[in-house]
Amino acid sequence: MDIKAAVFRELHQPLTIETVEIDAPGSHEVLVQTAASGVCHSDLHALHGTIAARIPGILGHEPSGVIEAVGSEVTSVKPGDHVIACTSMYCGNCTQCLSGWTHLCTNRAACLRPKGAKPRLSKGGESIAQFADLASFAEKMLVHERSVVKIDDDIPLDRAALIGCAVTTGVGAALNTAQVTPGSSVAVFGAGGVGISVIQGARIAGARQIIAVDLLDHKLETAKHFGATATLNASSGDVVKEIKRLSSGGVDFAFDAIGNKQVSEQCFYALAPRGLAMIVGVLPPGQKLELNPAHFFVEKRIQGSYMGSNRFQLDMPRYLELYRQGKLNLDDMISRRGRLEGVNEAFRAMAAGEVTRTVLMFD
Repeated sequence: MDIKAAVFRELHQPLTIETVEIDAPGSHEVLVQTAASGVCHSDLHALHGTIAARIPGILGHEPSGVIEAVGSEVTSVKPGDHVIACTSMYCGNCTQCLSGWTHLCTNRAACLRPKGAKPRLSKGGESIAQFADLASFAEKMLVHERSVVKIDDDIPLDRAALIGCAVTTGVGAALNTAQVTPGSSVAVFGAGGVGISVIQGARIAGARQIIAVDLLDHKLETAKHFGATATLNASSGDVVKEIKRLSSGGVDFAFDAIGNKQVSEQCFYALAPRGLAMIVGVLPPGQKLELNPAHFFVEKRIQGSYMGSNRFQLDMPRYLELYRQGKLNLDDMISRRGRLEGVNEAFRAMAAGEVTRTVLMFD
């Protein structure tokens, strides 16, 4: 079957709109008609080589859609079901999966086609890679059934797409990984899609103070709309000193939602004793942090968070219920809607800090 897709063929170069071939579902695979796909910084990192991605490939990993066909052994979904797809597929049998940490599965290969098998995506006999094992910048996706979760039909699919990465990563970092406590103080560095989601997660958790930090004033205004109680432009002076002033000595939780060495270190130094610094953004490979060990004597901690420590087949429907209740604002996170042909413009707008999220819409 032929589909239209945005193909990644060269680092730092625009994606090209091409017709590629997609195979029929294998026994545990599902074919999804893509409805919407958010444009995430991780896609841009892949385009720039900060995150490893095979070429040629199709980027995109924040999608929603409708099941079109299923393999012979699939029982979790059926044609016509509305779904969110997530990169956190899991084998179900490794130590991490059996311990309940499916997002840290060590045998993702069990959910892929074996080496030498017909590729899921191809063009003229050439295999086309699926970024994050999804490849949502395409009209259809062919994925393992453990990459999707069924959702209710009345949830708008453009909003649902955001749950696939940004919301799960940010809200989950606050609720699952850091476990922000009621009445606590929080600083969030970066007010993009993930940072806004962290802010919402901290608000839902009951934080009394949420300080948003960014370089762009209009993004700080946006952060207030989603729950920040104070804002700080990082270009205005000593960020750590100002956070400590605002929080009367340091915050209980600090989140790097950017993935930047200096920001990660500032998160650590902005903490109160026994505080937790959470690295949510993607740091460049080989990047090292430099921390004054004296701060560990007041029991400060620093930790990573991957995809919001999600159990996505449980968490995503719960986040959508928070949306139904008006506690999680997905509507206003979408700054722009576009078409597949506008993917390169969506990258530009994101890099320029013009949007919280662009969502590509499909027929």
